[in-house]
Amino acid sequence: MKAVLLSAALLLTGAASRAETPAPDLSGLWAATLRFGPDVRGALFLLETPAGWRADLAGYDVPVRVEGDRFSFALPDGKGRFSGRRRGAAIEGQWVQEKSAGGGIEYASPLTLRPDGNGRWRGEVAPLAEAFTWYLPAVRDGAGYSAYLRNPERNQGRFLEVTRMEVDGAAARLLGPQGGKPDATVAAGRYDPQSDILSLPLRGATFDFVREQAATSGFYPRAPGSRYSYRPPLRLGDGWPVGTLEEAGIDRAAIERLVQRLIDMKMEPGGLQLHSLLVARHGKLVLEEYFHGYERDRPHDIRSAGKSLTATLIGAAMASGVPITEDTPVYETMLGPLGPGADPRKKGMRLRHLMTMTSGHFCDDSNDAAPGNETVMQDQTAEPDYYRYILALPMDRTPGEKIVYCSVDAILAGGVLRKVAGEPLPEMFHRLVAAPLGMRDYYLNLTPTGELYTAGGWYVRPRDMLKLPQLMLNGGTWQGRRIVSRDWVAKESTPYHALNAVQGFGYFWNTADYPWRGRKVRAVFAAGNGGQIFLAIPELDLAIGFTAGNYAEPALLIPQRELVPNDILPAVR
Repeated sequence: MKAVLLSAALLLTGAASRAETPAPDLSGLWAATLRFGPDVRGALFLLETPAGWRADLAGYDVPVRVEGDRFSFALPDGKGRFSGRRRGAAIEGQWVQEKSAGGGIEYASPLTLRPDGNGRWRGEVAPLAEAFTWYLPAVRDGAGYSAYLRNPERNQGRFLEVTRMEVDGAAARLLGPQGGKPDATVAAGRYDPQSDILSLPLRGATFDFVREQAATSGFYPRAPGSRYSYRPPLRLGDGWPVGTLEEAGIDRAAIERLVQRLIDMKMEPGGLQLHSLLVARHGKLVLEEYFHGYERDRPHDIRSAGKSLTATLIGAAMASGVPITEDTPVYETMLGPLGPGADPRKKGMRLRHLMTMTSGHFCDDSNDAAPGNETVMQDQTAEPDYYRYILALPMDRTPGEKIVYCSVDAILAGGVLRKVAGEPLPEMFHRLVAAPLGMRDYYLNLTPTGELYTAGGWYVRPRDMLKLPQLMLNGGTWQGRRIVSRDWVAKESTPYHALNAVQGFGYFWNTADYPWRGRKVRAVFAAGNGGQIFLAIPELDLAIGFTAGNYAEPALLIPQRELVPNDILPAVR
């Protein structure tokens, strides 16, 4: 009996002990990342054998189609494909990786295969890696935690709004305003105290959150409390001469204060998420700083700043002899002579109308009811050929009459160039723009039919994108080589129309006036959602570049409307 009583007492004591065990404190920074590949990467061999040409890549061995000087092959199950042509001893082309897991998008990247022995050519396939990251800062607040989500790649925390986290035993919930309720359940998952892992379903996938150290986390611009001291950029093999702020006539102390302020910036929902800041003056790169885990060799989504690269490509094609001009008719080029029943306004549409976004198509990107709205076009599946889709759009104004921001105009401008040149645009871009500018490790997104998506969304290294405004400063040349004509630079940077109260619009380039030392200076810049700004001020021989992650939120305007006029220009002598 005593043994039974003793056992019961021990059980009660153990139960009491467990009941008194305090709940773990989940305050702090949590982070989770899912990586989606693609897995096909590494050395690619093209082999000339007695039985025909073969491609060897990542365990695949497939036949190669050869037509004259062109080579192409595709891996099974959509794992990737290559198309290129022999140029001298090398084979130059584009690798198209498998569709992204997130949006089903294909990306093309340049790939050169060089002789590697008798009947053998070798190149390196390095696709754009796809990852999705969530940061979850949590602060104890009564019975739960105040919390929010931050996603650096796509800024999905803005659309998946979270304000609180609650954990009850193994059950974990994220709460936020949804459907008119201030504390609706946004995600319901589990917390494992043994592994100290929060597992939460978000955007169709389960993310395992672990605690992250502030000193090494990309959630913060730099390690909290770190002190900044200026160092000039490194000279690399990308064509950029380098110098110092002092040599360029820029106040070093003022720039150090700016960068320190960016490092010390409080992290909060809707706040600035700057990923890079670069400055060049008098043709030399003098400032290069990265934040939030980004670095110089990581290509960044430039969003609509890619439209300005499209303008550069069209100008480079003109300079190379492609028979295309600003007055090239759009519909007759794409479809041939139009019948008597065609809208006469379409007959009058010219390439310059597309490049100034005055096409007349019913295509306003800010109007969800417009059939030519970019998102409406991307969401529909009935017509995968975007050129045909755009050409079938109704008109709502006369070409040249009024500017309306329409991404489809940039896509159709690429289609006109493709039709006239008869060359795949990714190959043309590499030959006429990227290779002469020394651009590398870039990725071009494609339409569902495999054409270049000339409205943007390309991934480019910031140092390479800064060459675009430098090209404007140089009058169309880079390192003495002409890319576009001086006349084309002037037309790109002429504000033909007012996009809004403070911004003009040329040929897929934006313009704005900034105060500087008691007068105004004109800036011309490429701009993309999220805060992608690559800006030239010819009067000051100054180029400035930003990348950021404030997609679809007001902070995207901070770099161009606050940092440039309030911090950078006052430092320029």
